[in-house]
Amino acid sequence: MSDGSTLEGRVAVVTGAARGVGELLARKLSVRGVKVALVGLEPDELKRVSERLYGESHYWHADVTDHEVMTRVAAEVKERFGRVDIVVANAGVANSGPFVDSAPDSWRRVIEVNLVGSAVTGRAFLPALIESRGYLLQIASLAAITPAPMMTAYCASKSGVEAYAHCLRAEVGHQGVGVGVGYLSWTDTDMVRGADKDEALRELRERLPWPAGKTYPLGPAVDRLVAGIERRSSHVYGQWWLRGMQGVRGYLPSLIGTFAPREVRRMEPRLRGVAKGLVGAGGAADERTRGVGDPGPR
Repeated sequence: MSDGSTLEGRVAVVTGAARGVGELLARKLSVRGVKVALVGLEPDELKRVSERLYGESHYWHADVTDHEVMTRVAAEVKERFGRVDIVVANAGVANSGPFVDSAPDSWRRVIEVNLVGSAVTGRAFLPALIESRGYLLQIASLAAITPAPMMTAYCASKSGVEAYAHCLRAEVGHQGVGVGVGYLSWTDTDMVRGADKDEALRELRERLPWPAGKTYPLGPAVDRLVAGIERRSSHVYGQWWLRGMQGVRGYLPSLIGTFAPREVRRMEPRLRGVAKGLVGAGGAADERTRGVGDPGPR
């Protein structure tokens, strides 16, 4: 797969493909003639997505943190499609609220899915990508660039996957494998809508300095991811202004450290009551898969 190539006829694996970024990315890649392997925790939703794609596709019900399962999935994808050219490590979960009140299991699970699951995905599919001289896109976040209160696990996990992907790029570049990092700000997905159901957290986020406090439409962000995949970009920005954040990221912890304590202190009584589990339907699916008690509405 060479720089500047078209995507038609390529084979792409998308994790977290049942909804949100993963679902729309699968659809847009399929329109471009890509054969798509969908991976996620919601088989009914994956089946629905697969049946609505334009071209050849199939789905695998798998937990990205399970090395044995993901190794098997990688072998089955290769057997079905003959090759793997693109892997998008998109699967992710989130929790929110004060760290001191967070449920330890939920906090740990965010790290496991977002960071360990991304590494497990890369380990499972790298042999096929080396063979095809393919491309891995690791989905990170604005949370990798700047810290945010009430998001300790998510920021830690996304900072981790950013560093992991940069290191991996240096390791496998000589084998013809491209590795990119995709950055998204608050984007209109089930995960963000789930977090916004808590009024206090929504208000705190909306008070972030422009443009970080705004929720952005999903479509244009995914279009940018598709363009980045086609170019085999090292950095892909779902919102245009995120590129500029790279140049000032060293100042952001101090900036947030000045702004946030005042807002957190003002809202502290309300923030103490926020949900402690994973947010959104994807988070609920993860909890069901692990046998966690009924997480309640999201």
